[in-house]
Amino acid sequence: MTEQPEVVAAETVETMITDEMRAVVGEVMSTSLAFPIAASDIRKWALAIYFPAIPPRVFWDEDYAATTRHGGIVAPEEFNPFAWMAREPGPGARPARFGDFEGVFGIAPPPYRAVLQSKVTARYSGVRMRPGDVIHSTDRIANYYERQGRMGLQLYTVVSVAYENQHGEWIKTVDTEFVRYR
Repeated sequence: MTEQPEVVAAETVETMITDEMRAVVGEVMSTSLAFPIAASDIRKWALAIYFPAIPPRVFWDEDYAATTRHGGIVAPEEFNPFAWMAREPGPGARPARFGDFEGVFGIAPPPYRAVLQSKVTARYSGVRMRPGDVIHSTDRIANYYERQGRMGLQLYTVVSVAYENQHGEWIKTVDTEFVRYR
């Protein structure tokens, strides 16, 4: 008599990620167009981030900055041209409820009781923002992943924002990870 293999019941794997959510990964959530960057915007940003020290002269001294490889004032890499407001927020500019990233696509988000921002990473191209630049941003859901934590299943959503100047040159991409708990 031959032994029959043991039949193991299929485990149901708990997940908060739906097929609809997987389908929107990489799709544009929103776009925005900034007002032209002013030299005073760059100076104020540099003063704020370097305070109490004096910021590097390339961020505020036009005469000095003209002698550098940049040929003029440039913004610090982490400069946000949308810090004050956008000139043209595109459709779906921001979710109605913080954490409802899928809502801009007409998809109900998974149930959650809390959402936290967990990590921000940035990648820079080397192209610098300058006075007069008009920056365009494009927001996308870049990824979903899950893991178990002390509070149960956690859904991580990576929202990626790419910045380009008026010449179509990529400046930077900022990825923000949000975690939602049930």
